[in-house]
Amino acid sequence: MAYPALVMGWAALGNGIDVTIFFTFWGMDMITKLRQDHLEIAAVGNTSMKMSMMGVNTGNLGIPQWMGSLPGMTAVATALMKSKMAKIHVPPVSEYLQMLVDGGAKLYACKMSVDMMGLKKEDFVDGVIDIVTASDFMDMTDGAQIIFI
Repeated sequence: MAYPALVMGWAALGNGIDVTIFFTFWGMDMITKLRQDHLEIAAVGNTSMKMSMMGVNTGNLGIPQWMGSLPGMTAVATALMKSKMAKIHVPPVSEYLQMLVDGGAKLYACKMSVDMMGLKKEDFVDGVIDIVTASDFMDMTDGAQIIFI
């Protein structure tokens, strides 16, 4: 779930649009030093997960939800997804975020999520400008198009 914001942000920068990203809840893993290179994809509860996404050609069948709960399925799904991303030369999250920052994107962490998870500014990767409230973010981006993915 990390890539939608990265793809949209990169496309926007390429079209000369200012990009500001607000990371909250599970999105915090993308900017947390200890988690950024250890993101996972879980098949359980993900109704859009298709067998074909995992390299199994079964038409349009989804992975049965019970399979996602089997031990090791998260690791299998993560490895398969990383392999598919590498084959089409999609950069890892850390590199993609650095490309965005180098391109002028502004990154902010959600204060409520930071407080809830016991994080501090130094826990975040370089490029995260500050920890702000959702209200602060709305004020900073007044008049902008906001996309929530």
